[in-house]
Amino acid sequence: MTEFPTDEEGRRSSAALGRAVVADALRPVDPAAAAAAERETDWRRGYPRHFRALVEAGLSADGAAGYEIAEAGLLALHARMRYVRDDGEFTLAQALLAEPERPYGTVEVAGSGKPDPELDLVPRLDAWVAAGVIEESCADAVREVAANPDWLDLSDLKFALLGAGAEMGPLKWLLNWGATVLAVDLPRPELWERIAGVARESAGRLMAPIGTDGTPGADLGAEFPQVASWLLGFDGQLVLGNYGYAPGAAYPKLAAAVDALAVHLRQQRPDTALAVLATPTDVYAVPGDAVDDSRARFAARGLRAKLTSPLSGRQLLRPNYPLPAAPGINDSLVPQQGPNYALAKRIHRWRATLARRDGVVSFAVAPPTRTRSVLSNRLLKAAYAGAHLFDVEVFDPATASRLMAVLLIHQVRKPRAADAAAWRDETVAAAHGGLWRTAYFPRTALPLAAVRGFW
Repeated sequence: MTEFPTDEEGRRSSAALGRAVVADALRPVDPAAAAAAERETDWRRGYPRHFRALVEAGLSADGAAGYEIAEAGLLALHARMRYVRDDGEFTLAQALLAEPERPYGTVEVAGSGKPDPELDLVPRLDAWVAAGVIEESCADAVREVAANPDWLDLSDLKFALLGAGAEMGPLKWLLNWGATVLAVDLPRPELWERIAGVARESAGRLMAPIGTDGTPGADLGAEFPQVASWLLGFDGQLVLGNYGYAPGAAYPKLAAAVDALAVHLRQQRPDTALAVLATPTDVYAVPGDAVDDSRARFAARGLRAKLTSPLSGRQLLRPNYPLPAAPGINDSLVPQQGPNYALAKRIHRWRATLARRDGVVSFAVAPPTRTRSVLSNRLLKAAYAGAHLFDVEVFDPATASRLMAVLLIHQVRKPRAADAAAWRDETVAAAHGGLWRTAYFPRTALPLAAVRGFW
């Protein structure tokens, strides 16, 4: 089982891990920010400013410092995380070197449908760009895929999807476009009934690991070495997609296990491509035109909004970008999601940053979406219901997953080289739902959106 390291009192703390990893990531480029992270006594409430510091520090050296931060952060993570078995504790890399005691079998589901290359997203692109919901580069990527329909014949590609049943994952679309999908998700019969149903109606082929009890699936946190061995049993290039989620402290454990698996696969198969979805509720450096658009919206706000901020003691409806900047810092972290969520998502981003320097990576910021995990939080559910009041569009899962699947195909079919500035790579094809261009600093609009959403 993947676990946090123990402290001097034998406790395994997600907060201690997060604090240490963030501090170590900052240390090479901003020692003062690293020291501030180490001194943080209330990580649960204080983490946002330190995750913002990771992005701000990454802008030094014309953006190249982002690569140093990513490398230092991942080294710190892997130096600390442990794989615990009955016979002892090991690093995650050591766990991957052992032969699995119970290798998986394989179950296969062949689809009987015909490929569906229709892209009904194209008519919506102009409206999304005009509303500031997606970046122009996102629309351009979708249009390019539509102009090259042969790109959507995926019969030549093999995708390994970790968290295959995720609402935001591309499983349905990849299978509809004729791909072979190696699907990994938890061994839950009802989940696999749904996944198998999608596969049977598709034009593709699905294969899944199966245990000795005959149940498809695998627990990545506990069995990532066995999953790695199973994936390496298939010939040809893999596109490894990371779509798994776990609540609370289980999420950074899962992220660490998946990251170790990805590193191992790329060591064994250097042509392995990576696919990552980035959350919009994070901190990003964004282009100057997004800053200018947001500031123009703020200047054009109505009288009620102008009065709300001073009446709230400047706690509500503050500007998204107080000063013009290129790039600007968009801080859309939602404290209610917590430091474990933020750390897991940063691990994904760091790996994408490093992997693009020597391989193919699909990375795009996904829009806010009404997934089950988000709607399970009462406050977030209400905030999403009222987000349209602040020019933020919340997508339904089917639309969001299809959009991100198209962007995945674009980046696999037309890979791009790493930018000298790591932050610029993260802005390409972003579909942030408007969070980068809304007039208001998101955390100062969230309470009002939630109030409206509760009505």
